[in-house]
Amino acid sequence: MAKQTTHRKTARQSLKAAGTGKAAHRKNPKAQAKADREAAHGDLPQWTNTEIEEAFRRFAAANPAPRGELQHINPFTLLVAVVLSAQATDAGVNKATPALFELADTPEKMIKLGEARVRSLIKTIGLYRTKAKNVIALSRKLVGEHGGKVPHAREALEALPGVGRKTANVVLNVAFGEPTIAVDTHIFRVGNRTGLAVGKTPLDVEMKLMEVVPERYRLHAHHWLILHGRYVCVARRPLCEKCLIADLCKWPGKTTNVPSPLVGRIEKGALK
Repeated sequence: MAKQTTHRKTARQSLKAAGTGKAAHRKNPKAQAKADREAAHGDLPQWTNTEIEEAFRRFAAANPAPRGELQHINPFTLLVAVVLSAQATDAGVNKATPALFELADTPEKMIKLGEARVRSLIKTIGLYRTKAKNVIALSRKLVGEHGGKVPHAREALEALPGVGRKTANVVLNVAFGEPTIAVDTHIFRVGNRTGLAVGKTPLDVEMKLMEVVPERYRLHAHHWLILHGRYVCVARRPLCEKCLIADLCKWPGKTTNVPSPLVGRIEKGALK
């Protein structure tokens, strides 16, 4: 008789499942547009410290060790992957980089590979010509000024071709364990829509998040908020019924004040 096995969902699987399925019923387009305008102008109630603490407690319980979705081997390949991801999806970058990184996983190898070869390997990614040029240029700068190593300093990172504040924040967070928050389109939307961190620019939202996110949650806040924006609080059809923080969210356009059933499992300690 075959031995029966029971499969229990991990926290990561449960969180990913929360972002699948049909979108929740939403308000009509006019009502949602009005709600988005109110959020954009900061006309939302303020979050209390207790609410912020509770939101990140739930994110942490659902996904204790979140990870970015860009594939990389080391700090250098992480840097290159983030540079390539500008105005592109992580999934699209991940399709191109395995072949690139197999041939060149250090600045020295990338320089030897050459711009033309890099360009041909990443041509499925938007703006690939400019990005190939930047990858070679930053590789030369790393070799010439940093001994072939990715620097552990914001100023040095932002001085590299193709590297801005967001890219530097990702590298500092993922490669060096710094509690930085890289504000991409997902975090910008989540911050403004929920009222958690309202701002007119990514820097505004970043500074607000650094101010309000409790220090013990700051290291992973970047990933929790990106995943939340990518899979739940999506741009056009937010999955409010699957949201961990629906009861805390201040967005007038939300369709429910009841959080995802996953919260109940968190409270019962069912997530392992």
